[in-house]
Amino acid sequence: MKIDLTLAEGLKTPLYYYDRSLLEATLKEINDCIKGTPIKVHYAIKANCNPKILKVIADAGLGADCVSGREISTAIKAGFQPDTICYAGVGKTDRELIGGMKAGIAYFNVESLEELEVLAGLAEEYGYKPNVCLRVNPNIDAHTHHYITTGLEENKFGIHLSMLGQAIDFTKKSSFLNLVGLHFHIGSQITITEPFKVLCEKINALQKEYAEKGIEFKIINVGGGLGIDYDNPDENPIPDFKGYFDTLLQNLKLKPGQELHCELGRSVVAQCGALISKVTYVKKGVDRQFIILDAGMNDLMRPALYGAHHKIENLTAPKDAAIECYDVVGPICESSDTFGKDEKLPITKRGDLIALRSAGAYGESMASTYNIRTLPESVLV
Repeated sequence: MKIDLTLAEGLKTPLYYYDRSLLEATLKEINDCIKGTPIKVHYAIKANCNPKILKVIADAGLGADCVSGREISTAIKAGFQPDTICYAGVGKTDRELIGGMKAGIAYFNVESLEELEVLAGLAEEYGYKPNVCLRVNPNIDAHTHHYITTGLEENKFGIHLSMLGQAIDFTKKSSFLNLVGLHFHIGSQITITEPFKVLCEKINALQKEYAEKGIEFKIINVGGGLGIDYDNPDENPIPDFKGYFDTLLQNLKLKPGQELHCELGRSVVAQCGALISKVTYVKKGVDRQFIILDAGMNDLMRPALYGAHHKIENLTAPKDAAIECYDVVGPICESSDTFGKDEKLPITKRGDLIALRSAGAYGESMASTYNIRTLPESVLV
């Protein structure tokens, strides 16, 4: 991504800085890859719900993947068509289910037998017949952080394989639900192809099993999960979408006319964003020295929550400056408010601008006002 230092220096920090040209290039790559295929991409709103970002994505023709009622209304306001919106989540409230039906969304990704029963009752009461995809828990290890794996039996998500037949029977017998597909999602920040191949094998087996019973599905939704390169954002600004889509198309045995849906979030927006922060102090310790930023864990939660690491850059230090070792921390009253330890950076001084790269996903959308701090501002350049 390109950071206009002249512009950044004139803005209040901490600040989410987005490169529109990189976002548009990423969206073009996605659309080029899926052209002429049965693939439809739904952008996962939870990754970044900034209205300016959403409008660019909606204008590119992607659908939306939502996990709350307000995400649905936000998506529609940003320009996403209701019939391109799918709605997932293990704890949809009655109000959210009714709202989704009233909005005319494409389908609900239903995650339990209990949710099916509630949705059918509400559909009957309010006179709707919503489309339903059943979210299956395939018990696949995505080899990612345990907080962001979603496809294991120990996770709260989806319908266990042993209960899928019961869920299908209930849906098919209901006069108020329309079964259109199966939904899967095995985790996030997946950087190897093997978990996706294993998922395809399980989907193929399920399709074969139910085809023999005369049950076919219009939609196979494989969720998202494609990871990005946090260590080398400039070398790999756009993820390998072609490799990802080819893995799915080559390993899934799709039937004629069947649609393949994907729910990509991080891979769409992560690399186009950076959190820009100003150095408040450079503190000398006994054995360490600390760069204390005006951005904290409330502005970018991922390092504290997952132990994640974002590449850290000093934007204003001279290129020929000597390198020193620092711990880069924020001002929050928590020891977990640390962005990096033993970071090798140019000699840094008070007032320097620091960029925390690859922060376009799960950065601004997860920001909070902890310590009664003001939410960071944002700019799309």
